[in-house]
Amino acid sequence: MRGLGLTNKNVRSLKRKGNLITYFNSNSIINDQFSAIRTNIKFMQGKQKKQIILITSPEKGDGKTTITANLAVSMAKQGEKVLLIDANLREPAIHNVFKIPNQIGLKDLLTNKATFNDVIYKTHIGQLDIITSGHMLLNPAELIESKTMVSLLHTVVNTYQMILIDSPPILKSTETRVLANECDGVVLVMSRRKTKRGKLAESRKLLELADAKILGAIINEK
Repeated sequence: MRGLGLTNKNVRSLKRKGNLITYFNSNSIINDQFSAIRTNIKFMQGKQKKQIILITSPEKGDGKTTITANLAVSMAKQGEKVLLIDANLREPAIHNVFKIPNQIGLKDLLTNKATFNDVIYKTHIGQLDIITSGHMLLNPAELIESKTMVSLLHTVVNTYQMILIDSPPILKSTETRVLANECDGVVLVMSRRKTKRGKLAESRKLLELADAKILGAIINEK
């Protein structure tokens, strides 16, 4: 599985200096690494101008959300119109990274309790918009696997150049496997210290069974 460009040393620095280093320190080595990841994804796009990328990990605690948030900022700062969706309704965290409200979000949109305009948060970081999760759900599989979610993705791809989805860990939730099938590519984030080869192999097998396109992996030192 190919690596997408973020080195272990830089991930450690990211954790020490703060979650959104691509925003607060644009001249850092870490920012350059995220630029490399962004470029690699663009090369894999080919002529496809719009894309939906799902970012997941074998298990929780692998740094997946921090990496997703920084990648979204990096893309938005290059002038792309980016939508970041927190589809981890079990343990949402995107709102914490950006320090934004989470009273309503994806859950409310999918249950018809809010409109698209109600749940969009405009960050003013380039053209980066965010849909947070809304309040946590213990069993959100039915919502994420619904036709409404698929319809949402088909709709937003007409407005945004890049849609990044922060999903639950692949080994812990069935909805991630279903969602992966609806995306143009999947990036796996893994922990060098915690992720065992068997878990990585199992994650890859599940994604392949879901007929997902695995773009590559980011290895986290934690």
